[in-house]
Amino acid sequence: MEKPRISPYIYFIIILVAALGYGFYLYQKQSDHVSELLELADVQERKIAQLEGIIETQANYSNSLATELSAEKNRNEEFAQQIGEIAGTVGTLEKLSQTDEELLQKYSKVYFLNEHYTPSHLSQLENEYLYDENQDQYIHSRVLPYLEDMILDAKDDDVTLYIRSAYRSFGTQSQLKSNYSVTYGSGANTFSADQGYSEHQLGTTVDFTTTGINGGLTGFQNTKAYEWLRNNAHKYGFVLSYPPNNDYYIFEPWHWRFVGVDLATHLHGGDIYFYDMEQREIDEYLVNIFD
Repeated sequence: MEKPRISPYIYFIIILVAALGYGFYLYQKQSDHVSELLELADVQERKIAQLEGIIETQANYSNSLATELSAEKNRNEEFAQQIGEIAGTVGTLEKLSQTDEELLQKYSKVYFLNEHYTPSHLSQLENEYLYDENQDQYIHSRVLPYLEDMILDAKDDDVTLYIRSAYRSFGTQSQLKSNYSVTYGSGANTFSADQGYSEHQLGTTVDFTTTGINGGLTGFQNTKAYEWLRNNAHKYGFVLSYPPNNDYYIFEPWHWRFVGVDLATHLHGGDIYFYDMEQREIDEYLVNIFD
């Protein structure tokens, strides 16, 4: 008996159904895989968002720390500045405590030096600086280097400066004024200070003479030495105490007082004189008088 024959269409249908089933299986599997990937991506996004939050928090914290650090740094700098100012003030006060406060006072009928006042240190001047080598002269020890430099530098410019008079004690000034008064009467008050009012008692003042005027003082204003002093004395801390038409004494071109380079330079640059300044302004230069 002949077996029934299966139609090719049946095979096709079976193969097609099998292919569709397998395709659906693959689709379902792929779909599940996609779902897993989407879930994983979602988890990763949440983790990224969480990490971004942590990073932002840390950044804010870092900024806060940076701000606090900057503020602390500023406070430390301010504190250091205050310490520096305090140290500077202490140093200034210590320096002032070691500096004779009389050195920049206005004497000459203004302030009075008592009979017991003498400079803290006096040095004898070398004979080569003196007009009269037989008469010892003394100067404040801390003024001496400035005076010597000035005389030697003047000599380099072919200018001769001799010291006629320097430090005078209260007693010496008293005797000198008495002698002048005997000779000139009340006229002595126009060129000689009473004892206690002379700048010479400070030990910072000198009377100069030079060649060509026989060691005297008259005519000093017409000498090359006076012109040199007018242009250069401030560089060494010296100023002319009694210029023409001053309120104290006659014009004394030979009489120069040490006030320190800073003050002398200020006076020279402003074309003003020591006694034209207020005492409180002058006192500001005391701390640096020997700098």
